[in-house]
Amino acid sequence: QVQLVESGGGLVEPGGSLRLSCAASGSILNFNAMAWYRQTPGKQRELVAIMPRGGSTVYPNSVKGRFAISRDNAKNTVYLQMNSLKPEDTAVYYCNARWNLTNYWGQGTQVTVSA
Repeated sequence: QVQLVESGGGLVEPGGSLRLSCAASGSILNFNAMAWYRQTPGKQRELVAIMPRGGSTVYPNSVKGRFAISRDNAKNTVYLQMNSLKPEDTAVYYCNARWNLTNYWGQGTQVTVSA
């Protein structure tokens, strides 16, 4: 059983910062990649950050320069640091882990950016 548990979401004002955490039930080194996605009602789930095992991190233009994915292998935890948050960043954020062709997902954590 692979479990991913997100935390750290909440309400923040525009320009503020949040750090999301994703705790995995096993070693994150077993996965080919760790990633963060987000989704709002009526929109397709979009990738916001991905960290391939042994590869370079990738970000879409919408968050590049503001978001950063990182990991703590000893804690089996992946983080998403979000800075300079905008109202359009409001979404449910999901942790994703990939092993070969299988994807695992967390339950999601709500991030709301509003004044």
